[in-house]
Amino acid sequence: MTVIKDAILNFLQKTGIAQLFSQGDWWKTLVMYLIIGVLMYLAIVKKFEPLLLLPIAFGMLLANLPGANLFHMDWFIDGVPVGQDGALSTKLSDVVVYVFGNGGLIDLIYLGVKLGIYPSLIFLGIGAMTDFSPLIANPKSLLLGASAQLGVFVAFFFALFYFSPEEAAAIGIIGGADGPTAILVTKILAPHLLGAIAIAAYSYMALIPMIQPPLMRLLTTKKERAIKMGNLRPVSKMEKIVFPILVTLVVILIVPDAAPLVGFLMLGNLFNVAGVTDRLSKTAQNELINIVTIFLGVSVGATASAANFLKPSTLLIIGLGLIAFCISTMGGLLGGKLMCVLTHGKINPLIGSAGVSAVPMAARVAQDVGRKEDPTNFLLMHAMGPNVAGVIGSAVAAGLLLSWFA
Repeated sequence: MTVIKDAILNFLQKTGIAQLFSQGDWWKTLVMYLIIGVLMYLAIVKKFEPLLLLPIAFGMLLANLPGANLFHMDWFIDGVPVGQDGALSTKLSDVVVYVFGNGGLIDLIYLGVKLGIYPSLIFLGIGAMTDFSPLIANPKSLLLGASAQLGVFVAFFFALFYFSPEEAAAIGIIGGADGPTAILVTKILAPHLLGAIAIAAYSYMALIPMIQPPLMRLLTTKKERAIKMGNLRPVSKMEKIVFPILVTLVVILIVPDAAPLVGFLMLGNLFNVAGVTDRLSKTAQNELINIVTIFLGVSVGATASAANFLKPSTLLIIGLGLIAFCISTMGGLLGGKLMCVLTHGKINPLIGSAGVSAVPMAARVAQDVGRKEDPTNFLLMHAMGPNVAGVIGSAVAAGLLLSWFA
């Protein structure tokens, strides 16, 4: 009977429930469960970026299950024990070897984030799905994509008052409205902030239809919002093929640190437009990007443990992220207003708001706001120019920040 009693007692002590309430800060884990529930509600019921928000939320759940030991964030931040003396090493090769020998499931999946593989592969899929024709037909859209990166650098400046330069750079990139870019920059410069920054970035991307319209009405007049733009010129196949090659050469020769994102973005687009790689294009658009999205979402969500996430700095990051996103939208709108003046009213300033990188949602919002002023106004294709320019712009902004602080 004693053996049975000891076995039952030993089992009860090893349950997740017992381990949860044996912790002094057990209440933080319960708070995390509440946050996870909210994120799952937004993803499933409200359909806010469900393809990424749902795996991120479930990754958070797995990381906050006591005793599961699926993920050890401290290995990737503080280092792993090496040698006979057990000294900690942050050398990437040591971390990889140690994780393969001792890591849990999510530790292994997270290596794709640590090595910078997932963001680039997602950009490959985005490139294959993106039509750059509106940008090629109207190259001035590049200026709107650039002006919409204003929030990145404004938020970076404000973040310097509380955070280190590396942390401030990772927070500022939220203004680029591009989740993979934010993840790549953060995993290099401030991996301990990855959970908070990723959740902020994807949450604000999902809330574009709520955040942008008030700013658009604030900064533009009714007359400006009703401006109709002429049809874009046709783009030849040769132009579509030359464009990704040319952008890769020009951007990476100027900002080499942007190579992982811009290079794979343009490679995916080349698969799409070349006309001889349909199988590769379809794989990048579907199977590959879907698989990588699952791995990326779960592993990034797992970084948001109660100990890492429930800090005053998290609220500050979320607030600065909102500032970055709003200022990026305003920068695009102001750039649109300037182009409207310079072209004597031929450019609708609303398309500038699409200069943030959230494709194609930001372009659709510009279209919706424009049609509320005039139901016969069709701005979608014009807004897609700044929208895809914003993808390139956010990658370039990330490259600049990495070149400064990495």
